[in-house]
Amino acid sequence: MAITKIQNIAVMTSGGDAPGMNAAIRAVVRAATYYKKDVFGIFRGYQGLIEGDIERFTARRVSNIINRGGTILKTARSAEFRTPEGRKKAYENLKKFDIDALVVIGGDGSFRGMKIFAEEFDLPVIGIPATIDNDINGTDFSIGFDTASNTAMEAIDKIRDTASSHNRLFFIEVMGRNAGFLALYSGIAGGAEDILIPEEDRGINELLNSLMRSKRSGKTSSIVVVAEGDKTGKNVFELAKYVEKHLKEYEARVVVIGHIQRGGCPTTLDRVLASRFGVRAIEALLDGQTRKVVGFKNNRIVLYDLDIAIKKQKPVNQELIDIIEILTT
Repeated sequence: MAITKIQNIAVMTSGGDAPGMNAAIRAVVRAATYYKKDVFGIFRGYQGLIEGDIERFTARRVSNIINRGGTILKTARSAEFRTPEGRKKAYENLKKFDIDALVVIGGDGSFRGMKIFAEEFDLPVIGIPATIDNDINGTDFSIGFDTASNTAMEAIDKIRDTASSHNRLFFIEVMGRNAGFLALYSGIAGGAEDILIPEEDRGINELLNSLMRSKRSGKTSSIVVVAEGDKTGKNVFELAKYVEKHLKEYEARVVVIGHIQRGGCPTTLDRVLASRFGVRAIEALLDGQTRKVVGFKNNRIVLYDLDIAIKKQKPVNQELIDIIEILTT
């Protein structure tokens, strides 16, 4: 690895929080320290950068955080960073601390901001994908997805107990306004009778037919997992009422898991993935790489162009979609 002239590296979290972000922060700080570089934490994302909310971090500063959910650096939206004036303020604050490079832990919106920022000021940047939606293109998994999908699965398991006891149909809404990965994984793992995701426009009649088949096969209760952005054209409460109206056999209930999916201690997978991402991000910067994203592909840590992460929609695994009907017979 060719060590560049970079000496001071900053790290920030941006966008929605995700379990494992703290593990990634820890890895970035300790990897930079290992390579005898100085590292700074930027609080509250791009808004904190604009306001100069920056602190020197040591290896001890990130002790005992690997197991914590959320992010010790906090996160915030920043309308000001979308303006050239806001980005200029942010860059000036980097210069005040002699910061040479930036690691951004977040999702596609955070990476778009990072790309513009890097192009305007020729700043070395590396992105670490962290979002429970798992919708960052170029990586099989992003930090936080495994924890969130396990949280959703556990909720589905508990709700199934009640569904079976009362012979009811439950619609369970999980996060995923534009991506159905969370619904797919938690739904399959939880044995859902149907799964509705933004990527598949199956139509509401197909849902009715699926539920009728389940009823005819002898099922007395059912679970339908619904991503926030499914294509039925109805929200989950309207969906439940529609099904009750057209299938009198069912008594429907709705559960919205909500922000519970974002919190909690990260799983082993998320902690290890975040640790590997953080170390690779620092090594990439010191090797002269910039405008790259660290990813996980075919069981390997990879480095790929930022444009791939932000300009292409990540496709869902067609195999998972195909097996839903097989497993719900």
